[in-house]
Amino acid sequence: MTIKTVDFVKSSTNLNQCPEAKKPEFAFIGRSNVGKSSLINMLCQRNKLAKTSTRPGKTQLINHFEVNNEWYLVDLPGYGYAKVSKDKRRVFKGMMLNYLEGRSTLVNTFVLIDSRHDPQAVDLDFLRWMGEKGLPFAIVFTKTDKLGKTKVQANIAKYRRTLAKEWEELPPIFFTSATEKTGREDVLDYLAECLNTVADSGM
Repeated sequence: MTIKTVDFVKSSTNLNQCPEAKKPEFAFIGRSNVGKSSLINMLCQRNKLAKTSTRPGKTQLINHFEVNNEWYLVDLPGYGYAKVSKDKRRVFKGMMLNYLEGRSTLVNTFVLIDSRHDPQAVDLDFLRWMGEKGLPFAIVFTKTDKLGKTKVQANIAKYRRTLAKEWEELPPIFFTSATEKTGREDVLDYLAECLNTVADSGM
């Protein structure tokens, strides 16, 4: 897939405020500080499309970006640790879950996981919830440049073994580094396949 144009559309505080559901959507979500904004910027080849910050919890709204005038890239608030109040965390969680369950044009959700760490309960719980709801998703391991190749592979292998205990079939898995710009074509090729499937289904 070639990304020619990316335009910010709007930020929403709830599902009802989102743009009219007329185009396929792909959401990006992950634990706070997983490198989501950097990954989105790398995929779209725009340095400041999504706001990056060293402070976890920077994304606090549902952000829609229109790509190639054909589909929406949706930047969702992170889950897990963030330096915000408990009340705000509840608001973020409700916003996120309502969107994921209620958005009729959501084709796939990319769940970002930091490749530097062993399997984290917060990530596993979220993946389990996605599975229980029957929501399609793919896993994107981020920051693969931050550790040696052997250690990264070992961490990812742990995730595969852990998921295999509960899942008969694992979702698509991608490996990325926003710094080294690796994994971009793999993710975009998968997006293109999903869009072709959607077009064939007549969405």
